Amino acid sequence: MDPNGFGFWEALDRLVEGSRVIVDRPKGSGHPRYPGFVYGLDYGYLDGTVSSDGEGIDVWIGTMEAAVPTAVIVTVDLVQRDSEIKILLGCTDEEIDYVYGVHNETDDMRGALIRRFTRL
Repeated sequence: MDPNGFGFWEALDRLVEGSRVIVDRPKGSGHPRYPGFVYGLDYGYLDGTVSSDGEGIDVWIGTMEAAVPTAVIVTVDLVQRDSEIKILLGCTDEEIDYVYGVHNETDDMRGALIRRFTRL
């Protein structure tokens, strides 16, 4: 048994290490369907991976030098009627709080935050 989830984080590290990060929504850009939303961090996906929407696994990229998984957010979107994982790469505590807030701004989307408790 792995009560601290270390196996999960090791697997996530391997997934990220073996993938190219594509930033398709740079910090400061607007959301394609919700133009009032401006990205406060770079946002993209892991090339060669698949999420529940058939696209690459989503990533938020923070400002830490090492772009390793620092947290994940599991989302439920009632409009799209799906659930996804968002990997936070190299995010500081403040950036993690920002991303968590983004995924909990409306009643139509909610996110659960899982922080990595091991020191990187």
